[in-house]
Amino acid sequence: MKSKSIVKFAIVILIIATLGYIAAYGLTIGDYHIASVTDEENGIKKGMDLAGGATILFEADTDNVADGDMAAVVEVLRTRLDSAGQFEATVAQQGKKRVRVEIPAVMDTQEAIDLLGTTAKLEFRDKDGNVVLKGEQVKKAQSVYDTLDSSGKKGYQVRLELTSEGRKAFAEATERVAGYSSDNTNYIAIYLDDTVVSSPRVQEKIDSETCVINGDFTAEDSKTLASQIQSGKLPFSIKVVESRTIGASLGEDALARSVKAGAIGFVLVVLYMIIMYRLCGFISGISLAGYITLVLMILSWLKINLTLPGIAGIILTIGTAVDANVIIFERVKEELRLGKTLRASVDAGFKRAFTAILDANVTTLIAAVVLYFFGTGSIKGFAVTLFIGTPVSMFTAIVVTRFLLQQLIGFNIKNSKLYSA
Repeated sequence: MKSKSIVKFAIVILIIATLGYIAAYGLTIGDYHIASVTDEENGIKKGMDLAGGATILFEADTDNVADGDMAAVVEVLRTRLDSAGQFEATVAQQGKKRVRVEIPAVMDTQEAIDLLGTTAKLEFRDKDGNVVLKGEQVKKAQSVYDTLDSSGKKGYQVRLELTSEGRKAFAEATERVAGYSSDNTNYIAIYLDDTVVSSPRVQEKIDSETCVINGDFTAEDSKTLASQIQSGKLPFSIKVVESRTIGASLGEDALARSVKAGAIGFVLVVLYMIIMYRLCGFISGISLAGYITLVLMILSWLKINLTLPGIAGIILTIGTAVDANVIIFERVKEELRLGKTLRASVDAGFKRAFTAILDANVTTLIAAVVLYFFGTGSIKGFAVTLFIGTPVSMFTAIVVTRFLLQQLIGFNIKNSKLYSA
């Protein structure tokens, strides 16, 4: 029994140590390579405030800029950046007809422009080139898998949601265009910056705030078309008037100091836990090291841009993990004082603490989801790290800590004082 516990304990420590090594130095086995979290190419991406990036100034290619038009441009560019995973990028209006975009960790301005995609103006035109629907009249475009016709056949299609103004304009246009079926010109072409991306045919008048574009679409085809329509809803064309790269506002030195401060904080927390909870605190330190390693590796795999708000999200979940351990150990202590055996006390302590820990983590996840869907830029970056860190901290605090404690009990270390009782 004792030897089995020692072996299991050692295996977990070895796994955590191996993951830590891979996170720090990477791993290459033949053609298979796992990048370290610090790898500039494939590791964690640093945000604008830590590593600099590209800044691009766009300008409306027209003098007729109505109220709210630039806000629409900001929203479209923000959507494009979020779709590309650039949650830490910032988009802000400057003056009456300009918008500045800052994209972290992208040091090539052309790459940044390509990342944003074409700065196209979206228009729907009939056979004669008349604009029948403008981009700003389309509220939403999404790829869906639904029934295609009355036969019940299903397939991929693009569903559009129109504004009330767009519905009226589209109804008039589709009623007219449907009458061209005799000469096969009953289509409405979708243009992005004067380039046709699709030409769906119109069979009848469409008088609704929702309509669908059918065709022999694959999942990728419908997704691409929906993305083109969704990201091209600019009220007018915009052009690049300035593009350049900028240095980090905090710099590598500040990042190094932050890492050093984090390491000192980690050591102090572990020391406090050991002083207060003895062997239990020691185990929590091992679990906490595993948590930090897992979070950093996940952030690296997902290529999340990490800035100060993102670091704040990680630190917050470290506190959540420690807090969960404190709740568990206090319950274990109470059980020991009631005279229960060590193994029974550990099992009962985890069982009693689970509900409180689950509630706290679920509410944190809800907050992260709300921040992600309703926030923008750095707020989304914070939400992403918070959402990733919360379940990982719960896993290490409950599963890893419990497993290691059970193996420790198997060592026949039965002095309750060593377990903080």
